[in-house]
Amino acid sequence: APRILNLGEWRSHLLHRLHRQVQLTGDDELAALYDEVAGYPGPAVSGAEIPDPGAIMVQLHVSTSDGHELHFFSTVTTFGTAVDVTVSELSVEAFFPSDSATATRLQQG
Repeated sequence: APRILNLGEWRSHLLHRLHRQVQLTGDDELAALYDEVAGYPGPAVSGAEIPDPGAIMVQLHVSTSDGHELHFFSTVTTFGTAVDVTVSELSVEAFFPSDSATATRLQQG
């Protein structure tokens, strides 16, 4: 968390996604997880930082140990099938560089 430059916005985004999953599934374990994570300390979120629930993307801005800023966007793919319960509702989130400076920095290692 100390390296996330837009922690308020990112935290709000993650809590919103988790809350949505709780509402969709009614899963008590997810509800308990939401309550636990919502109780973690974090920055106060102003109205300007709260992402629109319908937003296509919320960027993640992080700082590196050597003072660089990296900017990412993510995509979430959810697999849902009635045939195979092992992959039903499996979600994978992938992060991609959202600017050329971040892409270059990642390629440099």
